[in-house]
Amino acid sequence: EGAEIEAGIDAVAAGVEDEVRVILRPDLPHDLDYLELRLAPFSVDGEPERVLAFSRDVTDHRVRERELERKNERLDRFASLVSHDLRNPLNVAQGRLELAREDCDSENLDRVADAHDRMVSLIEDLLTLARQGERVSDLKPVDLESLAGRCWDNVQTPGGSIAVETDATIVADRTANQNLLENLFRNAVEHGGEDVTVTVGELDDGFYVADDGPGIPDDDRDAVFEAGYSTAEEGTGFGLSIAREVAAAHGWEISLGGSAGGGARFEITGVSFQDT
Repeated sequence: EGAEIEAGIDAVAAGVEDEVRVILRPDLPHDLDYLELRLAPFSVDGEPERVLAFSRDVTDHRVRERELERKNERLDRFASLVSHDLRNPLNVAQGRLELAREDCDSENLDRVADAHDRMVSLIEDLLTLARQGERVSDLKPVDLESLAGRCWDNVQTPGGSIAVETDATIVADRTANQNLLENLFRNAVEHGGEDVTVTVGELDDGFYVADDGPGIPDDDRDAVFEAGYSTAEEGTGFGLSIAREVAAAHGWEISLGGSAGGGARFEITGVSFQDT
């Protein structure tokens, strides 16, 4: 990498670059596979500007970076498969179903339509899960009360109600956090019924979502975040897994306990608040 280092020194010395980084692959008899060389301007007592070079071992970082790249490539391929190779035949099936309805009226066709709707929900949840990624990057102040109200409107709850007992502003990816809240709300409706009451409140280092439904048995609490796990007939089993992935992508933790009303209470901790 001599030529690259030389060009970096010239760029820093000429003031074209404030800093140049070069990744080296040293041929050394130990586990140092990647070395990062950093070049920066340096002057002492008014002497002409020099170039300071220093290095650090970045082997572990590069290995994790490569693993993440490979994982993201696999997720992209998976998302493409789900989005195109599954949706296209599903669209054909839905179109054929509409034609069949013109020829006959049968409750069997209603069951086919229900199956199609479930497949649509599964595909959407799988895409959300696949595209969540390891980390979120668009972190901005998010008004929790406003977002919770909007998310509740997106969940079909004709007889349910929500109580938002916080005016906190958190630092989060708004779209990802919307996925988290909507999936927690849907979980409450699926298990607590359409007349469920959901409460969003504030913690010292985060917030919680609680409901007054029947709750989740202690023996099942470790399994509820696993992809595909569901005890509700209409559930896809991916909602709480998506919520966990969103929390992890922010560097948060999500845990499940019991609410004061006997239902489920999800606590999201490690959250940063916007100073007011």
